[in-house]
Order: sequence, then structure tokens, then C-alpha cells
Amino acid sequence: MIPNQKPPTGNIETTMRDLGTRLARVRLSRNLTQARLAQEAGASLPSIKRLEAGRNSSLDTLLRVLRALNLGDRILDILPNPDVRPVERVQHDGHERRRARTQTEAPKASDWAWAEEDEQ
Repeated sequence: MIPNQKPPTGNIETTMRDLGTRLARVRLSRNLTQARLAQEAGASLPSIKRLEAGRNSSLDTLLRVLRALNLGDRILDILPNPDVRPVERVQHDGHERRRARTQTEAPKASDWAWAEEDEQ
């Protein structure tokens, strides 16, 4: 886990179900049937039903549905902008990172420790 990152809450199934429910509500608020949304998104009706039911669906279907609902540009808002800050560019000699390093614990300086006061 990345330091200072909150652990994920809930599970994948709950998130998928909540996402499906929200998509269905948006669709209904725009007075669209599942069949019409499928047509506008270029997806199959069973794919729309699966997505709204919170069952496994493809990323392609999700993105097509979001675009059909005019929400396609908002999907990128959930991730921070990955642009490297200018200070990091200088530190990396003008190059952007392309790989991540394996996180390892810093080695101990030594095994020496203060003795307990009871041992004196």
C-alpha cells in the first residue's frame, strides 16, 4: 500500500452495484430506455442490463454509456493529473518516469538497542 493512502472501503461488488444504480438513475432522469441507451452507446441491450445490474461488464461498455449520457469527459476527473511537477523534471534531468521501483524497507542501521533499565 502507498503511504498516506486510505485503505479501500467496501468491496468491488458493492461498488459495481452502486455504479449500476447511479447509471440507471441518470438514464431514467433523461427519459431513456435501456434499448435507446444501448442504441446511442453502440452497445448491446444485454450489456446495458448487465452494467446497470452491477454485474461484470467491459470498460468499453462503461465508456460508451458514459459518452452517450454526456458524462464521458468526467471519467478522467476521478484520477489526479499525472503531469510531473517542474521540480521533479529537474531532479529527473528533464525526463518523466516510465517505471516504478519496488518499495523496500530501509535497512536497520544496527541491531544495537538500549538495555532495559531493569537489567542494571
